[in-house]
Amino acid sequence: MGNTIATVVLAHGAWADESSWSKVVTLLQSKGIKAVTFRLPLSSLADDVAALDKALALLDGPVVLVGHAYAGAVIAATHSVKVRALVYIAALAPDEGETVADVFNRYGHDDKSPKIAPGDDGLIWLAPETFGIAFAQHASPAEQKALAAKQLPISPAAITVQVERPLWRDVPAWYLVAQHDHMIPEKTQRFMAERMNAHISAYPVDHIPSITAPELVESLIVDAVRYVDG
Repeated sequence: MGNTIATVVLAHGAWADESSWSKVVTLLQSKGIKAVTFRLPLSSLADDVAALDKALALLDGPVVLVGHAYAGAVIAATHSVKVRALVYIAALAPDEGETVADVFNRYGHDDKSPKIAPGDDGLIWLAPETFGIAFAQHASPAEQKALAAKQLPISPAAITVQVERPLWRDVPAWYLVAQHDHMIPEKTQRFMAERMNAHISAYPVDHIPSITAPELVESLIVDAVRYVDG
């Protein structure tokens, strides 16, 4: 793995930031794999894709693109020819003509899932207690408090626009199904993963395994990197 040429680019989801990938980045770097994070504005899907494309423009060579949750829609919307594989971590994958909200709500939610609605500022925030109940219930109390404090709200405009033909229809994909996810139900994740013919791995993890089970996330990414590097 020390001679790998593919760069891993990691896109965070809603209510998180790029630091949510820190443990995974450390694991990838220990294997000699270059990993890059960046911040999504979460103001609209177009703005988020523009931020991704800006990060990709700085890189040379092939890319393995990783997305968590909402960012699954973002990573599939780029037209960059550098992207050779997609990795979905409990991520949303709308098909052409669908919105993020469509797939998020496809099979409903369990009783631990938070109610998602804009606040007075027009943005969607999560209540602090959500991080311990539904978002990161396997994380330590300190990690849950940090996630709540650093959360980035998302605009409804990001999740209500229909997407174009997604990149997962043209490049291979890997999908980590989070079986204890109270934000995106396992049934919804499996539907999307099977629809894209992804290489599927399923584990009893929460919504943000990059923090609570980083070794599992790293392993899936390494599989995709190995595929790209041949």
